[in-house]
Amino acid sequence: MSGFLFNIDGGYLEGLCRGYKSNILKESDYMNLVKCETLDDLKLQLQSTDYGPFLTNETSPLTVSIIDQRLRETLVDEFTHMRNQAVQPLAEFLDFITYSYMIDNTILLITGMLHEHPVLDILAKCNPLGRFEQMEAINMTLAPADLYNTILIDSPLAPFFINYFEEQDMDEMNIEIIRNTLYRTYLETFYDLCKEIGGTTAAVMCEILGFEADRRAIIITINALATALSREDYVHLYPRCGRLYPDGLQALGRASDYEQVQLVS
Repeated sequence: MSGFLFNIDGGYLEGLCRGYKSNILKESDYMNLVKCETLDDLKLQLQSTDYGPFLTNETSPLTVSIIDQRLRETLVDEFTHMRNQAVQPLAEFLDFITYSYMIDNTILLITGMLHEHPVLDILAKCNPLGRFEQMEAINMTLAPADLYNTILIDSPLAPFFINYFEEQDMDEMNIEIIRNTLYRTYLETFYDLCKEIGGTTAAVMCEILGFEADRRAIIITINALATALSREDYVHLYPRCGRLYPDGLQALGRASDYEQVQLVS
């Protein structure tokens, strides 16, 4: 009975996932690709695989940037199609996957604005999987401090920003502190969502997210050791989930050199 109920909402999406998995290049395909001497040879070899169509309309000479762009577009199209077909809680789960790319795009926007880079150049460098509607309004922002109130307040990232940006202006913050603060909240919220969903999702994703949380905590500590950042400031950036939480994070906060960090991790 549960299988029939699953197929109502998840049957089509499971079929899509199985299809995408079967489309992945096999070892024999890679053996043929390593023999290619030019990008046009690579295009020719891909014609016999499921990756053939994405370069069909591209004329010679091919470039690495074109191939990279078409691969990204294909991935985004497939992901977007799955997201549009999904219902809760899968829809929210897929949304959370995109949030990490949105955070990276937002940091890229902030950095570019602080250095007064052209807006179109910044947007061109953003990951397409992390694009959100409000990014198109970036040309209306007059200063970095206006970015939250003008754009991000209506974006999916607003819950990760709001508690932090109430305290101080964006242009007065260190970019890496902003990034790590956002990722801390993001990882904790995503971790809680996966625990709430339960089952295989919790068993697999909590392990993955916990590893990422531990990795970020270790990197934050190592990078902070060479700076004037106080212990209280960088300990506040640790994601509160993962295998190091809570005792391991306390030990990391007490570490004063690389060797002590290595002992904790």
